[in-house]
Amino acid sequence: MPTDDVVIHEVFADEAAQYVPHEAVVSGGVDRARDRDLWLSSKGSALVVDRLPGSAAYPHQSGPARLFVLMSGQIGRYRANFRFRFTACACDPRWYYEDWLLLICNGEMKADGFISRKPDHDVDHRVNLYGGSRRSGRR
Repeated sequence: MPTDDVVIHEVFADEAAQYVPHEAVVSGGVDRARDRDLWLSSKGSALVVDRLPGSAAYPHQSGPARLFVLMSGQIGRYRANFRFRFTACACDPRWYYEDWLLLICNGEMKADGFISRKPDHDVDHRVNLYGGSRRSGRR
């Protein structure tokens, strides 16, 4: 695993490819997180994690949302789901969906760090993508 400021391991499974997972690891500076609609900033030794508004059709987010502030050595978990239009035209009825699980650490991490312990902060913004306040079956 790279040791850059930001390391992102993405797993993508698309219906058009029979849900065969494709993986990629990208690394670099905080601009990598901004590419994924996250804003990372430092406040002393703390890492502030905000989600930026994106292009999701639902749920719509009008401004930045504070997810958590991680002290050194802490882990944060963010879960969310989104519905997007394939095109900007409202005449196109096709949608695609994303389900996010983000694990973020402030500082160095052991190879099994995300699975060997519980996160210090846990934010769950998963919703029913066609209205309603919560997804059924949530824990």
